[in-house]
Amino acid sequence: MTFIIVGYGRVGARTARILHEEGHPVVVVENNPGKADRAREAGFEVIEGDGSNESVLKRAGVETAAAVGGLTGDPNVNFAACMVGKEYGCRVAMRISEDYREEIYDQYAEDVDELVYPERLGAAGAKTALLGGNFNAIGELTEGLRLTTVRVPAGAPVIGRKVNDIDLGDVGRIYAHGRDREPMTIPLPGTAIEPGDHLALVVEKDGLDRTKAALLG
Repeated sequence: MTFIIVGYGRVGARTARILHEEGHPVVVVENNPGKADRAREAGFEVIEGDGSNESVLKRAGVETAAAVGGLTGDPNVNFAACMVGKEYGCRVAMRISEDYREEIYDQYAEDVDELVYPERLGAAGAKTALLGGNFNAIGELTEGLRLTTVRVPAGAPVIGRKVNDIDLGDVGRIYAHGRDREPMTIPLPGTAIEPGDHLALVVEKDGLDRTKAALLG
């Protein structure tokens, strides 16, 4: 079944490429002619138009699509695209900025299947969200990155800190969090780390040991 990617910017383009490389049919919806041309050059079927418009999404095949990803830089477009997709029974994933207040996050989180932070995992996270996979995964990613999970022991230096306040610099990011025995999800802005929590990390391959030491002591 087809995956519809609304927005062929940095995150949308990489998400489309990853899905395509894994054998999934992809249709790109883009209203910028230059980006639409780049998507065609990359081999994608492209529907030019406003991704928040139901008639445009119908041309992209939303009525039979598996999922819709609203991955533009405009949250209003992303949310509207997701609501159209949801109306037709699609799984929906919406790009959002880490800078949003918690109440805005909550508003969006109630209505979509997954929220995607480009500041966190970007394309790989978007792909996982669209496929409906969970975040309990260990594997190798492209671009020289490694995806792994760690358990926070008692006495770790990050205990009590909010997940969104932890800065790992250019080495890596925390992109998902879960309490002990609970599935991992993208954390709410106010989520604080407790002993026994699990963290999903995306880090540079040569920075894994340093990242674990900074988080776990």
